[in-house]
Amino acid sequence: MAQYLIRRGLISIVTLIAISIVVYTILALAPGDPLAGFSANPNIPPALRQQIRETMGIDDPIHIQYLRWAGAYIQGDWLQSYTSKLPVRDYIFQRLPVTIMISGSALLVGILIAIPVGVISAIKQYSLFDQFASTFAFFGFSIPTFFTGILFILLFSVNLDWFPFIYNSQVTGFWDMFKQSIMPIMVLGLAGAAQLTRFVRASMLETISQDYVRTARAKGLREQTVVILHAMRNALIPVITIIALQVPELFGGAVITEQIFRVPGIGRALIDGIYSKDVPVVMAITFGIAILVVVFNVVADVLYAVLDPRIRYN
Repeated sequence: MAQYLIRRGLISIVTLIAISIVVYTILALAPGDPLAGFSANPNIPPALRQQIRETMGIDDPIHIQYLRWAGAYIQGDWLQSYTSKLPVRDYIFQRLPVTIMISGSALLVGILIAIPVGVISAIKQYSLFDQFASTFAFFGFSIPTFFTGILFILLFSVNLDWFPFIYNSQVTGFWDMFKQSIMPIMVLGLAGAAQLTRFVRASMLETISQDYVRTARAKGLREQTVVILHAMRNALIPVITIIALQVPELFGGAVITEQIFRVPGIGRALIDGIYSKDVPVVMAITFGIAILVVVFNVVADVLYAVLDPRIRYN
């Protein structure tokens, strides 16, 4: 296991370096000027504008800009945002709690829906409930989150007027916070539940046909005991690794969902940064998501080996 982790760690470092180079190059070559607002301001003389560009290093060669960013990032300095004029670390950490609250709640909702639905669907294979669950999983997996978000806004905000469709960061009461958070949480939660339900059902179907499950039934154990203590316990081993892989996916899905509901989180900061070509902000967020993807892939492999004694990494 130690050799495997060392090998995966080295591969992960090379992968992250390659991702950072590709993303930074794309951002640097993308059209737009982060100081376009200064160019349109007649009160700022051209000499001062050029001095600001030289100070920020915007006109330096791409490889020089990348090495400057990489060196600062390694030291824990994420540079300064071009638009907000704040340190990128402070700018992101101000928005991170909202994203964690919504994404974490969505992950919990998805797990609470997917596990019982997937287990019951597998036990009652080809029943009406199984057909309904399979249809829900198919539509939930196929429909993108931005479309689901728009449907939720039209139904629950415009027609029924139950929930506000614009997130207000100044709200402090629990009920008001719940009302404005429920729709983005459900959009992400239902998408995650649809994907996870398919895995739970498939894993449960494979497990209940094993010999040890039939042996447990032959011993006269109650069906509930057989399902929970024998079948479901082993069927959820691969599902746990899937849940670990869904964590970075939630942050990726939050990019679109936060933009739809105007949630002041990481996703909206990323979209705003792309529009304004705020390279330090975009790099900090995209590289952070890349780190999450790589780390949780390793965590999923380790969890699989820990939970299933048949798996050994040599």
